[in-house]
Order: sequence, then C-alpha cells, then structure tokens
Amino acid sequence: MGAGMDASEVRQWAKEIDQAVMDCPDEVAKVVGRGAYNVKKDAQTRAKRIGRHVRRYPYAITYETRRRMADISADIGPEVGKGQGSLGSILENGSPTSPPHPHMLPAGQAEAPRFERALEDLAVRLLEGR
Repeated sequence: MGAGMDASEVRQWAKEIDQAVMDCPDEVAKVVGRGAYNVKKDAQTRAKRIGRHVRRYPYAITYETRRRMADISADIGPEVGKGQGSLGSILENGSPTSPPHPHMLPAGQAEAPRFERALEDLAVRLLEGR
C-alpha cells in the first residue's frame, strides 16, 4: 500500500463510504422534505399579506416530496382545486389588470442558502460516520 496505510484501513474506509452511500437517500429525503416545508410556510406567510380578497389562497399552498430510486424532489405551490389555488400564477406573476405579488419565488430564494448548507452538513456527517 503506500503512504502509511495498510489494507485493513483501506477496507474500513471503503466500508464507511459504502455505508454513507446507503444512508444517503433517506437522509437527503429528510433535508428535501424540511426545505420544502420551510418554503411552503414562508410562501403562506407572504401570501397572507396579499389582501383579504384572497384570504383562502395561502392555505392552498402545499408541498409533496417524491422519491424515485435515488431521485428525490419536491413540488411546492398552490394546489389547483384547493381554496383559491388556481389563482397562484396570477398572484405570483400578475396580469394585465393586476400587479404581481411574488411569494413563491422569494420563499424559495430565502430557503436556498439554508438548504444548501443542510446538504453540505449532511455530506460531512455521512462521510464522518455520524
């Protein structure tokens, strides 16, 4: 071997990496779920400031996490058919007669640094075996 490592140390290191890879999807799913929840709550808070005419709209903002093999994602936004969910695009982007009230995009932008930090911390934790 070289540089002062023997075969047992290399095997142990490989075993730790294998374990981190096996733990990864479950742990990443938790981070994605938490991030999606944070975006939803922030977007709801922002949407409550839009006005009384859309008072049911914030409660139409939901999130759903999806997991297919190693692919983990989340859908966050107003649910069409729930409350005033169908107004989401008009409220976020505006219309010819209504100004925009951004709430989804700013919520996502606010969460992005925390989400990235959580993923970085998770990578360190998994590789260190904690």
